[in-house]
Amino acid sequence: MEKLTFISPSMDWAKEILAYKEAFGEEHLHGGSRLQETDDLSDWLQHLERAGSASSCEEGRSPSSTFLCIRERDQAMVGICNIRHDLNQDYLLHIAGHIGYSIHPAERRKGYATEQLRLALLEAKKLGIDRVLVTAADWNIGSQKTILANGGVLENTYYDEADDELMLRYWIEND
Repeated sequence: MEKLTFISPSMDWAKEILAYKEAFGEEHLHGGSRLQETDDLSDWLQHLERAGSASSCEEGRSPSSTFLCIRERDQAMVGICNIRHDLNQDYLLHIAGHIGYSIHPAERRKGYATEQLRLALLEAKKLGIDRVLVTAADWNIGSQKTILANGGVLENTYYDEADDELMLRYWIEND
């Protein structure tokens, strides 16, 4: 398995971030903390800074931390991950969970998602999150396997009316 590492997004990674965003086209980019909806990278980085703290994130939102997942061998961005610090909204508790993530479309099925989630669990532990909720759509077998490989235990399924999907809710004990 290739060695991956998490880094905080910055303008130093602008080229890689923009290429990652572009690679998704119309496909939803999970874990990007609004990267897909933002036209200006500096605006996105400011959003991440505000989102990182309870005192500056949007009212009613959970503070979150976003990481680029970098393959060490060639410094390629293979994924992105967002960790919500708490589950203070029904949407997070039932649909999104603590951790959202995606893998570059050209890098899928190489084991990167499993390693990225493992790294995210380490970051969640640093935030004091001992029991982590991770969700996957019922059709997303790859994400389900990723969650199970990291110790996920299925609690139940919740219907997401907005996307007309069944979401499987897994808990991971983060010891």
